[in-house]
Amino acid sequence: MVNEIAKIISEINKKYQKGAAEEHQLIYDSASETLEPVYFWILDKMNEFFGGNVEKYVDNFVSSPGSGHFSELMGKATKMQEEAMKSLGMVNNLIKAIINLVYDLKNFQLRLLEYDKAKSKNPTEAEAGILALKQIWIDNVDIKRGNTSIKGLASQFDYAMLIDAFLTAKSVSDVDKLDVNERIKRILKPRVLEFYEWLDKSEKELRQRYELEKTYLKSELASLKLYTRWAKPYLKAASELEQSASGRRPELVKAFNTILLELVLVGKSPLKIEKLVNEKNLPKIYLELDKRKKIRKYYSCVVVDLFFRGIPQRLQQGYVYGGRTEVTFRAYALNEDELKSFEKKFDETDIADALKLVEITTGESLASIEEDIKKFLEEKPKTPEEAGKKEKETNPFFALLGIGVKKPEGKKPEEKPSGKIREDSFYEKPLREIAEKSAQETCFNLFDIYKKSHGMLSHPSPY
Repeated sequence: MVNEIAKIISEINKKYQKGAAEEHQLIYDSASETLEPVYFWILDKMNEFFGGNVEKYVDNFVSSPGSGHFSELMGKATKMQEEAMKSLGMVNNLIKAIINLVYDLKNFQLRLLEYDKAKSKNPTEAEAGILALKQIWIDNVDIKRGNTSIKGLASQFDYAMLIDAFLTAKSVSDVDKLDVNERIKRILKPRVLEFYEWLDKSEKELRQRYELEKTYLKSELASLKLYTRWAKPYLKAASELEQSASGRRPELVKAFNTILLELVLVGKSPLKIEKLVNEKNLPKIYLELDKRKKIRKYYSCVVVDLFFRGIPQRLQQGYVYGGRTEVTFRAYALNEDELKSFEKKFDETDIADALKLVEITTGESLASIEEDIKKFLEEKPKTPEEAGKKEKETNPFFALLGIGVKKPEGKKPEEKPSGKIREDSFYEKPLREIAEKSAQETCFNLFDIYKKSHGMLSHPSPY
C-alpha cells in the first residue's frame, strides 16, 4: 500500500516515473527495537523541517488470524459496531418521524393557503378561497350529519339546489336574497352561520397546530443530531479497527504471531517568492508575477514510507512490537495543481480515511433532511390577521438553487478545472528546480540526521 503514493505521483508528473528526485532507504531488524520511537522521531523532525505541515496518508495494519492480537482487536471492533448500530437504529426511527412531520406540515401549508386566499384583496382570489373552504367544510364537517347534511339533502329532489345556494351565499343576510324556496332558506341560514364560525375558529386552531408541529420538528431534529453525534465515535473506532487486506503476502502466516504495519507521512513546504527574490535566487519580476497570480505555487515534498513486520507482545498496558523496520525517504517537487490531483487520486484509490463512509451515513443524510425542513424552521409564525397580507419573501429552496436571487454584477462564473495539468511555463521551470533541490536537501538531511543521532555510519552532505 505504501508504494501507491509513488505510483500516484508518477502518474501526475511523468518526470518521476523512474523514481523520486532523491531516495534513501533504512532497514534494520531488531526484536528489541519497536516502531514507536522510530515513527515519532521522524514525525517530530519532519514537523521541524516543514513547520508542522505534515500529514499521515496511510495507516494500515493486519495481524495473523492465529495471534492473540487479532482476537483482541476483532473483539473491540465488534463491540464498537454493536454500540454504533444501537444509535443508528434510533437515528432511523427519528428520520422516519421527521419525514412524517414534514409531510404533515406540507398538508397544513396547503390548507392554510386557502385561508390566505380567502382574505386576499383580489375579489376573484378571495372568492376562490372561500369556495374551496366551503367545499372542505361540506366534505369534512357537515358530512358527519349523515342524511341531514347538505350533501345528503341535496340528493333528494326537493333540495337539489341546496349545494349551489350554500356556495353562493356570502353571509346569513345573503340567504334571503337567493331565488330559492323558503324550505331551503330555513336549512341554509344556520348552516351558513355555522360555516363562518367554523372558518374563524378552524384557522386559529390550524395555525396553532402548525406552529406546534414546527416546534416538535425542531425537537426531533435536535434529538437526531444528538444520536448522530453519539453514533459517530463508535463508527469511527470500528472503521479504524478494521484490518487491511493482506493478499498473498508471504510475511503473514495464519498460525504465526505476526503483525504488519504500513505508515506514510507526507511533508509539504511552499516556496516563498519574496524570500527567494531577497536572497537573489530569483529576479524581481517574480514578485509581480506572484502578485498577479501568473505563476502557480510550488512545494518541496518529502514522503516517508514505514513498513514494519513484527511480533506483538502483550503487556499490562497494551502491546509492544519488535521486529524488522523499513523506512524509505523520497523527495518530490509538485505545484498546487499536482497536489490537488494527488489528493483526488489518493481518495479514489480507497486509501482515504474510512470515516468518509460515516459522514455519508450520518452527516450528509442529516444535511439533506435539514435542507428539506429548513423553510419550516426558519418561517416566522403568522397570525390570521397577517395571513391576508402578501409579503415578498424568498423561498429557501429557491435560494439554495440560486433562483430568484440577484447575482452580484462584475463576477464571472468560476471555470471548472480541466482534468489535464498544464506543463510548467517559462517562468515556472526555475521554481520547479528550486523546489526539487530544496526537497532533495531536506530528504537527505532527514535520513542523515536520523543515522547520526542513532550512532550509524553516514557520509558528508552533497548539498
